[in-house]
Amino acid sequence: MAENPKARELARRIGDLLLDKKASDVVILDMRGMTSYADYIVIASGESDRQVSAMAENVQVQLKTGSQPLRPISTEGMETGQWVLLDYDDVVAHLFNGEVRAFYDLDGLWADAPREKLA
Repeated sequence: MAENPKARELARRIGDLLLDKKASDVVILDMRGMTSYADYIVIASGESDRQVSAMAENVQVQLKTGSQPLRPISTEGMETGQWVLLDYDDVVAHLFNGEVRAFYDLDGLWADAPREKLA
């Protein structure tokens, strides 16, 4: 598993930006060697669809400003806010309202992945 410090730093930055918007249960999964599409997955929960959308918007706005602007390759779910996906190539963020997160259980699906819980 090759180290990818830029992706790890981005995953942490996304996690911190989510915490700024009061996200709960923020977890970074180290997916290196487990998937071909991302080195890190960030999973977080919001209390409402509106909060989930605000969390996603904050990540997008903050990452596209600054010295090295980043834009997601793709986004899904911004309209409903129940499950928002932000794809930043080596880092993918999944933002859920609580019920949807429990239903899809990505945490359980990737139970073997090393994880870092942010608080």
